[in-house]
Amino acid sequence: MLQRLFIKNFTLIDELDITFDGGFSVITGETGAGKSIILGALGLLLGQRADSKTIKAGRERCVVEAQFDLRRYDMQAFFEEKDLDYDDGDCILRREVTSSGKSRAFINDTPVALTTIRELGSQLVDIHSQHQNLLLQRDDFQLHVVDIIAGDAKDTADYAATYQALRQANKELEELRETIRKSSETEDYLRFQHHELDEARLVEGEQEELEQAYSILSHAEEIKSALFEADNLFYGDGGVVERLKNAIHCIDSVSNVFPDITEVASRLESSYIEVKDIADEISRHAEHIDFNPARMEEVSNRLDTLYHLQQKHHVGSVSELIALRDDLQQQLSHIDGSDELLHELEEKKNVLQAKCEQQATRLTTLRLAAAREVEEEMRQRLVPLGIPKVRFEVSLTEKPLAADGHDKVSFLFTANTSTPLQPVAQVASGGEIARVMLSLKAMISGAVNLPTIIFDEIDTGVSGKVAEMMARIMQEMGDNDRQVISITHLPQIAARGASHYKVYKEEQTDGTTSHMRRLNAQERVSEIAQMLSGSEISEAAIKNAEQLLRQDN
Repeated sequence: MLQRLFIKNFTLIDELDITFDGGFSVITGETGAGKSIILGALGLLLGQRADSKTIKAGRERCVVEAQFDLRRYDMQAFFEEKDLDYDDGDCILRREVTSSGKSRAFINDTPVALTTIRELGSQLVDIHSQHQNLLLQRDDFQLHVVDIIAGDAKDTADYAATYQALRQANKELEELRETIRKSSETEDYLRFQHHELDEARLVEGEQEELEQAYSILSHAEEIKSALFEADNLFYGDGGVVERLKNAIHCIDSVSNVFPDITEVASRLESSYIEVKDIADEISRHAEHIDFNPARMEEVSNRLDTLYHLQQKHHVGSVSELIALRDDLQQQLSHIDGSDELLHELEEKKNVLQAKCEQQATRLTTLRLAAAREVEEEMRQRLVPLGIPKVRFEVSLTEKPLAADGHDKVSFLFTANTSTPLQPVAQVASGGEIARVMLSLKAMISGAVNLPTIIFDEIDTGVSGKVAEMMARIMQEMGDNDRQVISITHLPQIAARGASHYKVYKEEQTDGTTSHMRRLNAQERVSEIAQMLSGSEISEAAIKNAEQLLRQDN
């Protein structure tokens, strides 16, 4: 549950640091005092979009921080999945927004993505504002309520997985059919292209070798002449090899009487061996270089073939031609094996379709049973809320298979026995919708593990005994291991709170500032008396307020 809320530099709030108790609490205050600002700050903390305009004028950044006690709610798995520190007695969420528009989110001082704090926030706090009454217009919300009462979370998860697999199988099937259709239109051309490339007997690295060979063949005479001239300089009369050999003899003849020349003799011997080896290599190359017109034509023709294929297929290398050939082979293999593959995918799709239908039928059975339970409980809750002739039915009609099954759920309502049942959002008044939503929330709160529920003026459009009954429902929800906080303008509801907070504004030299504080017993009497009688608090209003507090607490 929410234990502490800290807000700094948010809209009209300088700094607010306030603690909350479990059970049922109320927040009151005049219109415009800043109740919506506090909810806005809490919404920001729970992942709503950040806006630098919400920072109090003249400040650099705003901070919203909340401390939660999670000891009764078994949330350790979430923290382990997100690799976050876990302390069930002290979970802290923080959101910071700077004047430049940058936003940061933290869980237990660890920076997290906004989606993470939003995911955790949805498991910690449910803020029910008046616009949430519009949920009654949405089929998915009504189906969600029935699923909660049905307790079919595992069944819906199993169905969703099967449905997703079915969608994937349908996608693969359609893609294969489209591929087969397109391939069939171009099969002859594909086979011609593959045959041409296959006949070319392409080899990796072949083009580079051929280009080098062609370069040598086209310069054969020039190369051979240069090599013979070099060979003659090495081995001809007075050539380098003979001169080196003579020099070695000269040095060797005096090495016995001139030891200092021994190292030079050794180096000279090494040079002679290296030079002779070079000369022999040149001689061998010279013998093997010949002008060969037939070989040159053969190399040229092969290169022409490769260049032609590259130009035709708009590629720049033999490697790319090989890749293209292999891709064509794969396409042709698909065409040749398409009937078998198509049959396999159709079988897979049919099996998943049957499994989906079976799981959807089980969901329908569970939902029908839950629908009867919802109808009965809603009637029991709405009659004491001032709708004695209420009829409330949950209609399940079949729709095409979708991600949530094939059930379309609609809540039908009428407040009179003579009026036909119609969708609740179309026929219920504002006050009736508020009572329906409160009853739904009370009903499902016992089935979901949600620590904190905040009602923002859910009492709009009601008064008197109905308001008292709505207060009792919220009080009962708070007594059932829930923390329920109601923002209200009605004294009947305010008097029911175990804790009472007041939001008010102060005019200061630097502008208007909103504050919030917990009221003591005497302050509660004055606040409720003011809610009863207006700005001028009468003695009768005070006595009435004291009586409300006595009978309701």
